[in-house]
Amino acid sequence: MTMPPQGKPVIATGQQIGAGWSPALSVAKALAALAEARRTGAEAVYWLADEDHDRTEVATTVGWQESRLLRHRFRFEARPGTATGWLPWTAGHQAEATDLWGPLPDPLEPTLRGHALALGAPLWARGLRPFSPTDPALRAPLQPELERWRALNLEAALERQAAHLEAEGAPLPLDPRRQSAWFSLDPRSGRRLRLAPGDPLPGGCWLSPGAALRPLLQSLMLPVSAVVLGPAERAYWRLCEPLWELVGLSAPRIISRPSVFVVPPGFRVAPAQLEALRTGSWGALRAWEGVLPSARFMAPVPDPAWPLPLQDRFTRELARTANRLDKLDHRLHREAAAELLGGDPERLRQALFPLGRAQERILPGVPWLRSEALLDAILVGLDGTTPLLVLEER
Repeated sequence: MTMPPQGKPVIATGQQIGAGWSPALSVAKALAALAEARRTGAEAVYWLADEDHDRTEVATTVGWQESRLLRHRFRFEARPGTATGWLPWTAGHQAEATDLWGPLPDPLEPTLRGHALALGAPLWARGLRPFSPTDPALRAPLQPELERWRALNLEAALERQAAHLEAEGAPLPLDPRRQSAWFSLDPRSGRRLRLAPGDPLPGGCWLSPGAALRPLLQSLMLPVSAVVLGPAERAYWRLCEPLWELVGLSAPRIISRPSVFVVPPGFRVAPAQLEALRTGSWGALRAWEGVLPSARFMAPVPDPAWPLPLQDRFTRELARTANRLDKLDHRLHREAAAELLGGDPERLRQALFPLGRAQERILPGVPWLRSEALLDAILVGLDGTTPLLVLEER
């Protein structure tokens, strides 16, 4: 039976390491774990998921050119399947990143992992401990236990649980019937390759659990008492529910990741206003108190003596006029909302929901990590009961 590591209880969270700490929700997760650890006397640990190999995800981010948001994808010269911790971070990458976000600390090693570790320094200074599951001193001794797990045919239990969740109508962002439970990981090159059931482990390689088994690996390596997870993570953690007992570990408590919105200076925003901002429903924020342009329009009806094509044309023109007047109504509601919010609501919407999605899912974490005052404000605001935090930019 597997025994979890002994030591101070751990509040864990983590993310596949992305360029610029993308997305910014990674910072919110890290601070949520730290806040919970401070409340409970535990240790907060940030799991650098550096053996994952979704290169597109870690390379894709956004930057700024003056006030314009730019999509960007870093290119890495590494063989397909190379785990993210081994992706090279060169002087060229550093220059690209500086063009996107301004001056950055030098990476602690010439890899994407080294870049992430350097950017995370303000979090480590506050007491969060970075943890790499690919540290050879920690990982190599675990190979016999992972081989024991592989012999248990955990794939079958995962597939049964997936079928059960599907029958429940539960979300299944990760399907173990299509995605491998085990990979090989070459600790020299970082190359990670799928292992089908029965495939031998190549010489010199480590067993590397797939995403569905990562929760088990985390509790094998750390005395995890609780984890901070986002919605998609909670969904795939459910796949592990029948596996904890099989491997001899206890499932940690799950804490839902809070959402954080950082508001540009000068604006006044309450959490209840966010949905209207997202959809551009200015009238739901504050309706124009005077008479609206559409109220001045008394739509006539076509004369039945007119030919039918002319009646149809007349009706279409009236609809166009009504639509234009609705747009004028919307403009007046926008003026009223601007008075309420302290500035143009469209500008605010674009800041909070760039590309139509919550900013923490689109923007990199770099700007947040640069602001000591903002990090402290987020940390104070994450009181364990607040699922949504709205703060002014510091």
